[in-house]
Amino acid sequence: MYCETDEDLCELVNRARKYTEYGKVANYIPALGRAEQSDLAIALYYKDGHCVKAGDVEKKFTLQSVSKVLTLALAIMDQGEEEVFRKVGMEPTGDPFNSIAKLETQIPAKPLNPMINAGALVVTNMIEGRSTHEKLGRLLTLIHDLTNNSKIDVDHGVAKSEYETAHLNRSLCYYMKQHGVITGEVEELIDLYTRQCAIQVTCIDLARIGMVLANKGRDPLSNRLILPEGIATIVKTFMVTCGMYNASGEFAIRVGIPAKSGVSGGIIGLVPPNIGVGVYGPSLNEKGNSIAGVKLLEMLSQRYQLSIF
Repeated sequence: MYCETDEDLCELVNRARKYTEYGKVANYIPALGRAEQSDLAIALYYKDGHCVKAGDVEKKFTLQSVSKVLTLALAIMDQGEEEVFRKVGMEPTGDPFNSIAKLETQIPAKPLNPMINAGALVVTNMIEGRSTHEKLGRLLTLIHDLTNNSKIDVDHGVAKSEYETAHLNRSLCYYMKQHGVITGEVEELIDLYTRQCAIQVTCIDLARIGMVLANKGRDPLSNRLILPEGIATIVKTFMVTCGMYNASGEFAIRVGIPAKSGVSGGIIGLVPPNIGVGVYGPSLNEKGNSIAGVKLLEMLSQRYQLSIF
C-alpha cells in the first residue's frame, strides 16, 4: 500500500508541521541557525521514477550527517570492507553523536560505528585522492550519479561556518591521530569533512538516493549499478542500527525503516525494494533529529504499513 498523490502527503505534512514549534533549529553551527523553524517537506521516489512530494520541497539544505552514509559507501569502494572496519566498529552507541567518551574506554581506541562523528571522520580519512579537492570531487561525482542531478555542490558559507566552529571534531581527530586510527594532517581532514557535510540538496535528491539504496545499489530507471549490492546492504544496516543517533531503537519501533538524519533537519530513508524517502524539517528534538520529520515518518509508516519489521 503506497501513497499515490501529493494531496495525501500534504495532509500528513500539515498534521506534522505543528510539531516544529516544540523543537529548535541547530545554532551551534551559526549558518544553520538561519533556517526557518516551521519548514517541513517530504518526497517519496518510486522505482518507476514517479515522485510524490509535499511541503517546502523547493528548500535546499546541507547533508550534514546524512553524508556519513555516502562517505561510508565510497570508503568501502576505495579501501575494501576489511580495511574500513579495522579502523571503525559496527556497534550502536547510546552516547551523543559527538561524544569522545567511548574513544577513551575502547581498546584499541577506534570509534564504535561510522555514523557518529568520530567514526565518520575516520571514514572520510580513508577516501582516496591526492588533495581535498580531488576527494571532494569524487564524493560529488557519486552523489551526482545517485541523484541524477549534476548541479549539486557545496554551500561554501555553511562549510566555512562549520570549519571555524569544528573544535570538538578537531579534538576527536587529534585523539585518534595520537592512537594511530587516522593519518595525515588534521586541518586537511576537517576541511574535507566540513565540506562534505555542507553539500546542498533537496528532499527530492535524498529520496532518489534512498531509492538507489532500496534497489540494491542500482539506478531505478537505467538499472545501472552505482553501488555494489554488498556495500548498499552494509549502508542500509547501519542506517537501521545507528542512523538516528541515540534514538535509533525507538525510531526502528515507531517507524521501522532504514534512515539517516542530519542536524540540518534532513532525513534520508528507504523501504526496500520500491521507495526512497527524503525529509526536511530543521526544527530538531533533543537527540538532534528533525522533530516534525520523525513525526511525519511515523504517521506515514503507520498509514501505509511501511515498517520492514
